[in-house]
Amino acid sequence: MEAAGTVLARGEDVDGLEVGDAVLGFALTGGGTYAETTVLSVLNTARIPEGLSVTVAATLPVAGTTAVDVLDQLGLPAGATVLVNGVGGGVGLAAARLAVGRELRVIGTGSTAKREHAAAIGVRFIDYTAGDVVSAARELVPDGFDGIVDLVGGASLRTAVAPLAQDPRNVIAVGDMSVPDLGGRFVERRIDRENLERFARLAIEGALSPVITAVHPLSDAPAALATVENGHTSGKVVIKVA
Repeated sequence: MEAAGTVLARGEDVDGLEVGDAVLGFALTGGGTYAETTVLSVLNTARIPEGLSVTVAATLPVAGTTAVDVLDQLGLPAGATVLVNGVGGGVGLAAARLAVGRELRVIGTGSTAKREHAAAIGVRFIDYTAGDVVSAARELVPDGFDGIVDLVGGASLRTAVAPLAQDPRNVIAVGDMSVPDLGGRFVERRIDRENLERFARLAIEGALSPVITAVHPLSDAPAALATVENGHTSGKVVIKVA
C-alpha cells in the first residue's frame, strides 16, 4: 500500500503536486504498489524533500508514520519505560529508535534473529524463544511499564504484555483491534500530506531512520514477500521497480 516515485500524471482536482515531483504516499485503492506504475491518493501523498532517498521514503508511509503515531499517542516523558512487543520488524525498530531518541528506556521482545538490529539502536532485548517474556520483563521493570507498543496481538498481547503496563490506557496496539477490551487503545493514524511531510523531515534529521535490511528488484517480489511472511527479516524490505 506504500510507495515512492515520480509523478507521471495527476488528476484534475489535484493541488500542490506537479508532474515530475518525487513523492511518497499511499495507494488510492489500498494496494497495488508492486508495479511499474500505480495511483496514489492525493490526500495521502507528499513531496519527498531534498536529501531524502527514494528508497528510504518508500519505507515511511506505513512503518515510519505508525512509529511516530504510537509514540506521540503515548506521550511519555524522558526517562519513562516503554515495551515494544515485536521490536524486530519495520514498525518496531522505527518506534524503538524514536523512543531512544526521546530518552525513553526501551525494552523490546523478538526472536533471536532480531536481537542484533534492536540492540544496535539501544534496546534492551528479550528473546521470546529463550524463556518466559513476562518473567524477564518484570525482572527488568519490576513496577510495570509506563507504556507498551504492541505489534504482535493475539495471545501475546492479552496474556503476556498487556498485564505488564502500569496503566492499561497506555497499551497501544497497532494490529489487534480487541485492545480496548483490555483497557488499552488502538493506534490513531495520521497519514495526511502535512504529517507525511513532517515524518519525512524527521527522517532527514535522523530522528526517524528506518532499518532497511534488503532491497529486491520487482522480479524478486515473491521471494521478498515470502521472507517477510516467514518472519526471517528485521526492519524493512524494499522492492525497487527501476
